[in-house]
Amino acid sequence: MPLPRPPRRRRAVWAVASLAAATLLTTPLPALAADSPSPTPSAKVDAALTSAVKGGGDATFFVVLKDQADLTGAKKQKTHAKKATAAYSELRAHATTSQRSLNTFLDKKKVGHEDYWITNTVKVTGDQALVNEIAKRSDVASVVKQHSFKLDDIETSDKKVTASRAAALGTDSSADGTDAPAWGVSDIKADQVWDQYQDRGEGIVIANVDSGVQYDHPDLVANYRGNNGDGTFSHDYNFYDASGQCPTTAPCDNNGHGTHTMGTMVAKNGLGVAPNAKWIAAKGCASDICYDDELLAAGQWILAPTDHNGQNPRPDLAPNIVNNSWGNKDTSTPFYQDILAAWDAAGIFEAFAAGNDGDGVTCSTTHPPGAQADSYGVGAYDVNGKIANFSGFGPSPTDGSEKPNISAPGVQIPSTWPGSSYNTINGTSMATPHVAGAVALLWSAAPSLIGNIEETRNLLNEGARDVDDTHCGGTAGMNYVWGNGKLDILASVDKAPHTAAVVSGRATDKATGAALANITVKSTDAAGAVRTVTTNTDGTYRLPLAAGTYSFEFSGYGYGNGSAAGVTLAESQAYAQDIALTAVPSHQVSGIVRDVTGKPLPGATVELNGTPLPAVTTDANGAYAFKKVAEGSYSLAVKPAAPVLCNGVYTGGATVGTADLTKDVRVPNRTDNSGNICAPAAYSWIAGSKKVSLTGDEDSATVSLPFPVKHYGVSYSTASVTTDGLVNFLSARVGDYNNTALPTTGVNGVKGIVAPLWDDLTLDKKSSVQTATTGTKGNRTFAIVWNNAAYANGTAGRATFEAVFDEATGAVTFQYKSVPDQGAGATVGLANQSGTDAFQYAYNQPVIAAGTAVVFTQGAK
Repeated sequence: MPLPRPPRRRRAVWAVASLAAATLLTTPLPALAADSPSPTPSAKVDAALTSAVKGGGDATFFVVLKDQADLTGAKKQKTHAKKATAAYSELRAHATTSQRSLNTFLDKKKVGHEDYWITNTVKVTGDQALVNEIAKRSDVASVVKQHSFKLDDIETSDKKVTASRAAALGTDSSADGTDAPAWGVSDIKADQVWDQYQDRGEGIVIANVDSGVQYDHPDLVANYRGNNGDGTFSHDYNFYDASGQCPTTAPCDNNGHGTHTMGTMVAKNGLGVAPNAKWIAAKGCASDICYDDELLAAGQWILAPTDHNGQNPRPDLAPNIVNNSWGNKDTSTPFYQDILAAWDAAGIFEAFAAGNDGDGVTCSTTHPPGAQADSYGVGAYDVNGKIANFSGFGPSPTDGSEKPNISAPGVQIPSTWPGSSYNTINGTSMATPHVAGAVALLWSAAPSLIGNIEETRNLLNEGARDVDDTHCGGTAGMNYVWGNGKLDILASVDKAPHTAAVVSGRATDKATGAALANITVKSTDAAGAVRTVTTNTDGTYRLPLAAGTYSFEFSGYGYGNGSAAGVTLAESQAYAQDIALTAVPSHQVSGIVRDVTGKPLPGATVELNGTPLPAVTTDANGAYAFKKVAEGSYSLAVKPAAPVLCNGVYTGGATVGTADLTKDVRVPNRTDNSGNICAPAAYSWIAGSKKVSLTGDEDSATVSLPFPVKHYGVSYSTASVTTDGLVNFLSARVGDYNNTALPTTGVNGVKGIVAPLWDDLTLDKKSSVQTATTGTKGNRTFAIVWNNAAYANGTAGRATFEAVFDEATGAVTFQYKSVPDQGAGATVGLANQSGTDAFQYAYNQPVIAAGTAVVFTQGAK
């Protein structure tokens, strides 16, 4: 979600509400579950929302429905993938059915909405009248205001960014690839698990909901699940940016917090607890800001990862473990309860920071979600074994439960940091990933525990070292300062059922005997459960598996696949499975790339995913070539250079057989999530004939539409037209002179719009806005025309442009008679009614030529 651009000039027209920054560590989020026992509709509405809409203002809020999905069936499934798939299917189907009536009501009122399935809630923006109407509905449990929160200052009190791991650790040694453990890794005895059990988290996938991750950090890149092992990366299903802050589909971290927590879980070179576990991530926080809707979207993605567009969910690719180093000071509004229940049903272990609101003495300072009875909350201690003075104590102020559940190292914790550097900081945020990483070690060593949340918590609690501090209550074994004590993963692994068979071996080149690194080893059991590891630099691998019958597949670039089927493993068996793979010949792959109109497309990036070959760029004639490509099947991806305009990203198969391959490509139309597309159109200017009462710098007027116009699935009979080049279907807003990128969310985001040229425009005596209707019924067009609009910031020249709605096709065409700056300061595109989906044709890019047109065609929604 892009942050607003600073205004180009001062003007007090549209009041923009100040946004409170969100926490990654210690701030609360709104309740999305509890219903008031009062029979009156107003009792369903929380006080914050009542205050926000008092006096006629609009606010964004969540409508929580009473019906909840039954997840008992998901819990009974035998494998992690089947649990996650069953949970997703039940939640999605239940939400679709139970939200239908509410969404029909909202659509009839022309109110945009965003629907969530993991909590059965709908996000809406509206006024007091709408809130009152919704609260009267019998299917509604509660109506809760949207919130955002501030990052707690204590987390960065001892921050020191360093260039090297050695400096971060305070040692004289260099980061030379050794595994000398950080103090926290050693204190929880993770390094002893490495040595005694030869276990570093192999076959386990771990995730975080945080500020993102620098995926190509030297200590994180090797075990990123999106790393293809050949120099290329696949980010779909492995990273999701709910905040919209990353400039590309690749994982990013504009804060550092997420990279740090991920490093404590899985980083190489002694920083991470489980350095051979795979990782994925959901960016639920925009830098130091977390909005509750983005955390909900991230929670959904954890259960059912999607591609980068948020489409085509794959719950079978859900992680085993998720770390959550964020929280909520408002203990009266517990949050994420439904998400916790869904994750648990899917067999996903979650760990939550207990919070940094302590003072070393005061009790009941934990906060949700880490303070909720159904979460696993983590406190923090220092290198001297003393509880951190900021660590939250129990009992839980939310529900009186025993909190924290356990404590882990959280003071002066060195870990990875964006910029391929390192950082040493404090917080229960830093303690929590020690626990998440420890679970990866436990589940790798004892795979029969995978997905068994209750037994896993019991083993962590039983293995913890007791600390007798009962000043907040409890016993030496379980008290409200330390929980069950200090995390000791060696003791927990010792207590685990050691029934796993261990498969190990070495991959080599069949002709030369050379070791093969980065070969993917995939095991599949009779129930369809899949686990994967990759071979080390010496070609070796190790994979603990529960007793059963398996098939194995071995694959890597430049080599034919290998396999072994019908391998039956007994409990505690050591099984050797070497593999010798045969190298394959190579050939050239080349072709011509064309745009959506069929013209050669220069400057496009062409990637041959599945190979280590670097991307190439098309020349002036749209030509590209890869000289030597090993025989095999790959994915060819073509990404147009900016400005992309109507050109979409092409992905398709490329099978290299026994000869050179010619692969010509025509990129598809780019789409938004609702299926809207655009294309260049024939320019055919429609002159305006009926004047719209619009004048001055900031003004709007409502016009009647001669036929119903559908916008993102909702039909409208009127629209608001503004001096700033906007058509708004939701409200007669003024003051939207400060154009932004699309989509724009938040209370004051510009939503439900058509933007032929959204800029800071003004209408003087030489300017006008007109409309015109042409054609016969069923085949009419309706044009809204801006004539000779001046630029309020003094840009020379005047803009004449129009938006033309087509009755027969439902399309809208933007036509440009004159645009002096070619749109260099304008936004052009469409946005839906909730601000969550948009087709941005251009944003502050000089791409609009006089005498041109572009048509936007409605999608399925």
